[in-house]
Order: sequence, then C-alpha cells, then structure tokens
Amino acid sequence: MLKIYGTVASRALRALWLSAELGIPHQMVSTDTQKGQQKAPDYLKLNPNGHVPTIDDEGFILYESMAINLYLAAKHKDKGLWPASLQEQALCYQWSFWVMMECEAHALKVLFNRVMLPPEKRDEAKAAEAAEALKKPFAVIDAYLKGHKALAGDKFSVADLNVASVLSWARIAKVDLAPYPSLAAWLSDCLGRPAFKEARSKQAA
Repeated sequence: MLKIYGTVASRALRALWLSAELGIPHQMVSTDTQKGQQKAPDYLKLNPNGHVPTIDDEGFILYESMAINLYLAAKHKDKGLWPASLQEQALCYQWSFWVMMECEAHALKVLFNRVMLPPEKRDEAKAAEAAEALKKPFAVIDAYLKGHKALAGDKFSVADLNVASVLSWARIAKVDLAPYPSLAAWLSDCLGRPAFKEARSKQAA
C-alpha cells in the first residue's frame, strides 16, 4: 500500500488529495513538523532534507510534493488525471512548476501571518506585502482560465489539483479574489470536489 508521510496540515495534503481522486489504497503516516518528527533519524533515512511529504510506494521512495503527484498521476494514468497528449502533459509540468515558483512562498507568508501564527506573532504588513505580490501571478492564471475550462486540456487533471492545493492557502488567508473571477470560480470548483474533502478528513495511521 502507498504510504504518505506528513499531516493534513502540510504539503502532504496534496498527495492525499490526489490519492483520493485516483481511488488508490493509501495510508497517511503521521510526520508532524510542529513536533519535529521530520528530523527523526528514521525519517531522515527516507528524506534527508527533513521535509514532508515523502512517499513509500511499495519500496519506491520519493519526495517533493509536485514530483510525487506527477508520478502518481502518470503511474495511474488509467484513472484520468494524467492527460494522454504530450502537450497536455507538458502543461501539467508547466503549471505545477509555475505555482511553486510564482505563488507558493507568497501564499504561505499570507497564511502564516493571518492564520497560522499565534496572534501576537502575526505581521499584517508582511501579509499585505505577500498578497500584493500575488496579484501578478493571479492575473496570469485568471487570464488563462477565461479561455480554458481547466489548466491542461478540457477537464480536471493533476495540473488543476497541484495548483489549487497551493492557492487554497490564499483563500484560507482571505486574499481578495474578487478581481479574478475566472480564478475564483475555478478554485471553488476544485476545492469543492469530494476527494478534497475526503483528504482533509484523513486520519493518521
């Protein structure tokens, strides 16, 4: 069975969500970064970087959340989340790398300073600065979605899941999406999927 190391409140949620979408047997092995469990010697043998998620797919060890999801979608391509054409597969890579480079750090900074940190440690100036930095990439994806039903092809794929998993942080942190109606509608559709709700309720093994 596929093992996913991490917690729901981490980047491991991306792999849990994809596994739920694919309908493949999997278990979450709790590796709580708040407790430093990612630095334990046994875990460092799996992922020497000391981050989550990591997967153990019947003995195949892989880390980095986007690499994990692209691998799983391609392995289980019969489940429909990995496009058939080379061009649409390239778009899956493009958007997955794009969201990590253009959005993730800013979305995480907003989330920490508006939600995750204790109130006395939050810095709204930092949150506002990060929200401002998100305007440019949000305009890019909003413009793309005005003319496309999904990010790679005409139906939901691993590209949509990967990008939505990152942008969900911005929505939790109440970044204003009103100027980007196509993005807002697409994100609501992605986060409304039953598999996302299933992944968020996952219990640790």
